[in-house]
Amino acid sequence: MRRSDGPDVTQLPTTRGRPFANGNPGRKPGSKNRSTLVAEALLSDEKDELLRKAIELAKAGDVQMLKFLLERTLAKERSVRVELPPTVGDFDAVAATTGQILPSEASELASIVAAYARTLDITELRLRLESIEKNFGDLKDHLGKQ
Repeated sequence: MRRSDGPDVTQLPTTRGRPFANGNPGRKPGSKNRSTLVAEALLSDEKDELLRKAIELAKAGDVQMLKFLLERTLAKERSVRVELPPTVGDFDAVAATTGQILPSEASELASIVAAYARTLDITELRLRLESIEKNFGDLKDHLGKQ
């Protein structure tokens, strides 16, 4: 007989707040809160003036405002220049190594090229296997006639 320290109770997940009724998916993705809509409506006419004021504050030495503006205007990545020997084959990495494209773009490009290379390899292997099977079948037929 198994002895337990307490009652065997399965715990159901607790729902936070009142659950939606069946068939009610809730708020649509991308919809905004009422307070956000009100704030946007009030500030819509003053966007240019507020941006000018923010720039003035940053130029006047407000470090927090400068940081705020730079974080939103500068790219998170930087281009990188790398010297590599010329490549052999179809892929030319000049744009990636000379800083013409961002490192993330170079990574995506390399992934695409690798997938394409795998596809070519698989196709070549399939063709070679079909050729071997055909030759084996011909050899088998030839040996069977003797």
